Amino acid sequence: MKTFTSLITIVSAALIATPSFAQTSGTSPGIGTAPVGAATAPTGQPNPQEMMKQMMEMSKLNENHKLLADMNGSWNYAIKMWMNPDPNAKPQESKGTATRKSVMNGRYVAMDVTGKMQMPGEDGKMKDVQFKGMSVEGYDNAKKKFVSSWIDNMGTGIQFSEGTYDPASKTLTFTSEIEMMPGMKMPVREVLKLTDKDHMLLEWYETHGGQEKKTMEIAYTRAGKK
Repeated sequence: MKTFTSLITIVSAALIATPSFAQTSGTSPGIGTAPVGAATAPTGQPNPQEMMKQMMEMSKLNENHKLLADMNGSWNYAIKMWMNPDPNAKPQESKGTATRKSVMNGRYVAMDVTGKMQMPGEDGKMKDVQFKGMSVEGYDNAKKKFVSSWIDNMGTGIQFSEGTYDPASKTLTFTSEIEMMPGMKMPVREVLKLTDKDHMLLEWYETHGGQEKKTMEIAYTRAGKK
C-alpha cells in the first residue's frame, strides 16, 4: 500500500507544484554525493518534469543503504543493563538472538530480536520473561539522516529515532525521545559502533534530570563467529 501512496504523492506533487518546493538528494554527512538543484520554469514555477526527475533521484539507494545492508544476517547478543540506582550494583545480564534482513528491495532493514530478561512478577520476585522486539531502519534521502523505528512486547508505543554516521569511527549515533509514563519524556542517545563485519557494540544513554547516564550495553557477535 505504501508503494502506491508514494507514487500518487509523486504524481500529485508534479501536477500541483508550488514555488516553495525544494528538495535535494540526500546522503549522510560522512558519505557524500552532489545535491540535485531544483529547476524552475520560465514563469518561476518549478518545472514538473525536473521535479519528477528530482524526486525519483531521491528514491535511489546509495552508500548509506548499503551500510545498513552490510549488517544483515544472524547475530547473537549479550546485554548488560544498569537499572539499579546504586552505582555500585552489578548490571543485569542476559543473552539473545537477532536477525537482520533487507526489505523493500534494499530500501530498509528489518531486525527481529528474541531473548529473555529478568522482570519482577506479581509477587515481586524476579523471573525470566520472554522478550521480543522488532526494528525497521533506513536512510531518508530527503532528511539526509538515518531513521529507525522500534517496537517490543514490553510496551505499546513506537520509538522513532534519527541519526548520523561517522565513517572515521565507524559509528552510528541515533537520538530520540521516549515517554514511558504520561508526561515523563526522556531523551535517549544510542551509539552503535561497527567494530568489524562480525561484531557490533550498542551503548544506550538516558538523560534524567539533565544528567546523561549509560544504562544499557549490547554486544553483538555474528552467528558462528567468536
